Amino acid sequence: MKTTLRIILLVHESLIPPDTIEGLTDKQIAPFKTEYDVAVTLRDLGHETHLLGVYADLNVIKREVDKLKPDIIFNLLEEFNGISVFDAHVVSYLELLQLPYTGCNPRGLMLAHDKALSKMLCSCHQILVPHFHVFPIGRKAKRPSSLNFPLIVKSLTEEGSVGISQASIVHDDSALAQRVSFIHRKLGTDAIAEQYIDGRELYVGVIGNERLQTLPIWELHFPKLRPDAPRIATGKIKWDQNYQKKLGIRTNIAKNLPNGWAEKISNVCKRTYRALSLSGYARMDLRLAPDGRIYLIEANPNPQLSYGEDFAESAESMGMGYDALIHKILCLGHSYHLRRQD
Repeated sequence: MKTTLRIILLVHESLIPPDTIEGLTDKQIAPFKTEYDVAVTLRDLGHETHLLGVYADLNVIKREVDKLKPDIIFNLLEEFNGISVFDAHVVSYLELLQLPYTGCNPRGLMLAHDKALSKMLCSCHQILVPHFHVFPIGRKAKRPSSLNFPLIVKSLTEEGSVGISQASIVHDDSALAQRVSFIHRKLGTDAIAEQYIDGRELYVGVIGNERLQTLPIWELHFPKLRPDAPRIATGKIKWDQNYQKKLGIRTNIAKNLPNGWAEKISNVCKRTYRALSLSGYARMDLRLAPDGRIYLIEANPNPQLSYGEDFAESAESMGMGYDALIHKILCLGHSYHLRRQD
């Protein structure tokens, strides 16, 4: 890979960051922080970086590619035309253009976005996942007898804890029906209800294509959450900074894991990565139950990449600084493209 690259940084058209964030508050910066951090770092690394905002028109990509002749696309898009699962189609388009790009390939994105399909595939590979059932839009929430309470109800395809609150945990059929209806009505997606696993909330970053590297295990803590409240990463806990401060929400390297469990968790994450055909980089969300069983909850390709967030902090804790992380992701995108051309 060349030392200096011409890069197109793909972002949502509403998230093109300003040239400087001087004088802005954390709240003002938050929506485009990842885009700003990546753009500044790429330029600091010496790369010619051009930001391109995309919403619902692939032609803007083709026009910019024809004009700039980039060496690689750094992909930060998380949706297309307002639909999260359509990000895979943008990456498919990049492949049709035979352009190298960073992050996950189209098949991995499609498999991971569907929580039911990803769980079925993982189960076939002897990876432990919660029992679940899908409730399609337009059908009543009839629970199979094999699915026992408590359950957590989510969108089948939305990510980032969208639609998840304390009310997502249900304990009877009436509450289940209400929450499934809420997902159908408010998010416009199918719903999935899965067995609620009590235990420690763990996150593990994975980087690589064929040869995989797991980052140190990260843990989410809820020190001020009321004792009877489920320990889940709700939308407010993930995105509301004031709420995070109020409850003392914090993440850091997981400590006091049982002997040998770090290696077991790393192995589960690598097996999941391969089972779902992921590439580039991803974050695995897991639960370590009190009985020692490790459950895969979700696989998240192309996780949030801003400086100071969990993925970057985990890499930092093992000596991989933010600039080194961004460089690594660039190299992986380039090498994945070369392998596909063989």
